[in-house]
Amino acid sequence: MSVLIKGGRILTAADDYVADVYAEDETITLIGESLDVAADKVIDASGKYVLPGCVDPHTHLDMPFGGTVTIDDVESGQTAAAFGGTTTHVDFVIQPQGATFAQALDEWRAKANGKQVIDMGYHMAVTDLKEGGTLEELAQLPDEGVTSYKLFMAYKGALMVDDETLFRTMEVAAETGALVMVHAENGDVIDVLVKQALEAGHTEPLYHALTRPPEAEGEATNRAIQLARLAGAPLYVVHVTCREAVEPIARARDKGWEVWGETCTQYFFNSLDDIAKPDFEGAKYVYSPPVRDKSNWDVLWNAVRTDTLSAISTDHCAFLWDGQKTLGKDDFSKIPNGAPGLEN
Repeated sequence: MSVLIKGGRILTAADDYVADVYAEDETITLIGESLDVAADKVIDASGKYVLPGCVDPHTHLDMPFGGTVTIDDVESGQTAAAFGGTTTHVDFVIQPQGATFAQALDEWRAKANGKQVIDMGYHMAVTDLKEGGTLEELAQLPDEGVTSYKLFMAYKGALMVDDETLFRTMEVAAETGALVMVHAENGDVIDVLVKQALEAGHTEPLYHALTRPPEAEGEATNRAIQLARLAGAPLYVVHVTCREAVEPIARARDKGWEVWGETCTQYFFNSLDDIAKPDFEGAKYVYSPPVRDKSNWDVLWNAVRTDTLSAISTDHCAFLWDGQKTLGKDDFSKIPNGAPGLEN
């Protein structure tokens, strides 16, 4: 099938101009002014932008979390993405405790079977190297098309890994050429702060943010950078929110180290003011790492402008309000962490 898009304003990383675009069998073959070609479908794009399809490198569809499952499956999540102009996304395979990486990958591919409407790929979240996957199996994942390993430095008692697991995975990545991704927060410190807050009677959503301070993100980010440097592995720090995490990434990049950072759309626009809203409204803004003080907005914008942060994702992780977010009505630590964003 051929498509001719006429008279649109074409925006790329390098250019901004008005022209026609001709695509044949899903491949762009011609770009020019007033193209004189026949097409099966002609779209008048006058007065409209014509953009490359966006890539969202960080999503969570049909993912178990906090005693429930994210509300979007592959079909509904990808449909929303397509409406918003995203044509590719990379989702996370979460290795269940005791499962091999092959079993985890098969489970996640089955979730997408017959439901895909756009292109997708996978990162592998490593959670268990003791009774589940092995380092040898991890090294084989790039041959299966999975070239990135994610490790959680937070969510103690659930997804969090220790430094030994983190470092050993980094060593495998150094050998295979895979990319190591980290959710960088100090889970041990957060666990203490959460228990202290609840013991003091603080149950409202605001304390989700107050018990996950920027210092905990900054410390974990720096630790991951240093361990990756020691292992010789490339590192990608996901959903960076604050100055404390931006600064160690900037230092590493200034030294020429293989370190990249990502932030998310919500951290440019939401703040502690949102999660502090009364009557449990703040639960809509519970995700991890949490929203920060507004002073970090300019820090993040500048980090993107200077390529200290090289990617913007959504960390799409959607839950219903009633029956899911409300699980934490009387205990902020039980509010499912996440928010929608894939369509945006």
